[in-house]
Amino acid sequence: MGFSDLLDSIGGLGRFQFINITLLFFAGVLVGSHQVLQNFTAAVPEHHCKIPNMTITLLKAFIPHDQNNKPVSCLQFKEPQWHLIFSNSSLTNTTGLKTELCRHGWTYKRQEFTETIVSEWDLVCDMKHLRHTSQTIYMIGVLVGVWPKDTSDMVISGSWQFAGTSTAFSPSYSVYCFLRFLAGFAVSGVLLNSVSLNLEWIPIRSRTIFGAVFTGCFTLAQIVLAGTAFAIQDWRKLQIALSVPIFVPFVYSWWFPESARWLALNKKPDQAIQIIKKVSRINGRAKEGEAITAEVLLMHMQKEIQVSKKAYTVYDLFATPMMRKITVSLMFIWCATSFSYFGLIMDLQKFTLSVCLVQLIFALIEIPCKTVSSLMMMFLGRRFTQKSVLMVPGCLVLVNTFLPNELQTVRTTLAVIAKGLFASCFKCVYMYTSELYPTIIRQTGMGFASTLARVGSMTAPLVMMLEDYFSYLPGLTYGLFPIIAGCFVFFLPETLNVPLPDTIDDVEAQQGSETRPWGPTVAAGFCSNQLLFLIELLS
Repeated sequence: MGFSDLLDSIGGLGRFQFINITLLFFAGVLVGSHQVLQNFTAAVPEHHCKIPNMTITLLKAFIPHDQNNKPVSCLQFKEPQWHLIFSNSSLTNTTGLKTELCRHGWTYKRQEFTETIVSEWDLVCDMKHLRHTSQTIYMIGVLVGVWPKDTSDMVISGSWQFAGTSTAFSPSYSVYCFLRFLAGFAVSGVLLNSVSLNLEWIPIRSRTIFGAVFTGCFTLAQIVLAGTAFAIQDWRKLQIALSVPIFVPFVYSWWFPESARWLALNKKPDQAIQIIKKVSRINGRAKEGEAITAEVLLMHMQKEIQVSKKAYTVYDLFATPMMRKITVSLMFIWCATSFSYFGLIMDLQKFTLSVCLVQLIFALIEIPCKTVSSLMMMFLGRRFTQKSVLMVPGCLVLVNTFLPNELQTVRTTLAVIAKGLFASCFKCVYMYTSELYPTIIRQTGMGFASTLARVGSMTAPLVMMLEDYFSYLPGLTYGLFPIIAGCFVFFLPETLNVPLPDTIDDVEAQQGSETRPWGPTVAAGFCSNQLLFLIELLS
């Protein structure tokens, strides 16, 4: 008997739950697009040194050209080389001719983007590292923003989202970075609260499916971002277009009721009862809701209240041998997943296709990949699936790193598949982590793992700077790290069809125990449960 049983008595999956997840899904779509917004606001247009009062036909006398007969980005001749104007070959020997850095700034090719922060503040050549630094600063804000815990904090996070709109009016790069930090702080709070408010009111047997449905908002967010960026090529207008609508969820966030479970655990049973009765009325179960008293609520949550009396910290994640093995393994898995995922999706311009088109393809691939990985988790187990969605995309990234640039179709295809698998890895590791940690410390474990994921996403943009020293180094790093993390999965137990542990002692007791095989009896039971769920969902 627990809080989930109480939810079943007041409707389980009723009108309230569907309204709740719909509103939260919409908020997730709006906020999720900001995670990779910099692919467009900080895109790097083709550029070369600015030569005042100079026509294109005479440009060759002032700027060296590469093997494709295009002006190089960061150098110009110290003295005009007029004889080069009459050379039609891209292989003209310019060795020995003295060059220097651009004197008068840069000229940008404004075809795909009319204005970005790169072209506005000249974040190119010696200053190009600042482009990646701004994304890292945003991710630091996401890391710091993990503090919100309840609905009122979600409102506070929503108010911080003014930073998203204010970013569009940044007068300088430093102000832009500061406002991006605040926006990341706000995004983290809204997303974490959305996940929490979604799962708190869903019965346990339906959380996996509804959790998977909710993660679809991030896929849809990337699709919306691609379409919006295609229509709006100016970074300031794009920032406004994706920030202003976030105030809609901020307004209706007052509708979201506080978690009754959280209120009960914090010795506020009367407020919890009021909210439960409100939910029961929305679900058409007013009579059942009126029958629930504070005594009934506390009786259902007796075990949870008893467990919550002792405070558990991060140190308890390393308290016993099996807990240490689980925690260390998950540290590598979470960090590698986020590191390689963001390392792959934050550099779309290396493909010859339009950035908007690549963004759309990268978003659409998540649908089949997440579907297949969900089936693998159900029938082949968590451990096999987790290893697959780490090692396979890691190998694809390594292969892609050493493929010649001429094979752009192959390179793009491999990158798209790898991105879809890394997205599936997020979904798998989230479920796997919740099943590995015991109830009494599950939230602490999830929070610690989430922090490691943010460390991975924070460092991913910085690794891109290593290509100045060795062009293959970023690809090697993004590919090897998930493969190494996949090796740590071998140290984790299988959790498919295994009861969730309640205490740390339960985790230690399960060490060495055999997992229940996926035989005909288990398969029949699983299919029956899913059939009953679908019948309830449609009724």
